[in-house]
Amino acid sequence: MKYEIRYKPAFAAIFINLEPGETITAEAGAMTSMDTQITMETDFSGGFFGALLKKFFGQESLFVNTFSNQTQQPLNLVLTQSTIGDIACVELRGNELCFQPGAYIGHTPGTKLGIRWAGFKSWFSGEGLFKIKVSGNGKVFFGAYGGLTSKQIDGEFIVDTGHLVAYEPGIRMQIGLAGGWLGSITSGEGFISRLTGQGEIYLQSRSIDGLVKYLRPKLR
Repeated sequence: MKYEIRYKPAFAAIFINLEPGETITAEAGAMTSMDTQITMETDFSGGFFGALLKKFFGQESLFVNTFSNQTQQPLNLVLTQSTIGDIACVELRGNELCFQPGAYIGHTPGTKLGIRWAGFKSWFSGEGLFKIKVSGNGKVFFGAYGGLTSKQIDGEFIVDTGHLVAYEPGIRMQIGLAGGWLGSITSGEGFISRLTGQGEIYLQSRSIDGLVKYLRPKLR
């Protein structure tokens, strides 16, 4: 499967060339355009019960769409995300990756889509009770609000909640306050994600929660 991510970094979209017999699965609503000969099938995301958990506790869509090329000629498909920002593709080779709510866009065959328990602290901070976890051997596409960057951590690293996009499951994540109760409130930092372990993480340069907080007083 050939693909190209265009309009980076602010308005990224995935332009896919599906060869005969190829398929790709994407989050509901991710399709921007496609050739009329492409076949689309809708199913529960990760099975019925997994989809319910992701919908009501992980802030994700209940369904995914699988796009197939059942013709004898190459066909074109364009996928994107609802937020303004960058998109990346990671090639999984037996490893796993966890996504924050709203980051997952799609994956190719060989990739398994599941969920991972995140904890009540994650839910309390607005990050959801469950994370989407992808594993196997294949490509996975995900997006960010703003710019997207990767970082290798070894030990401990602190990220403001709302800026962490994805991380390897071997990294432990704890939600806490940036400082004491008073300092966290007066500094405007609030909750932070304290990451511990060794592996790769992906960060976005902007926070949707930060945008909402900025706009709320102006809409009164």
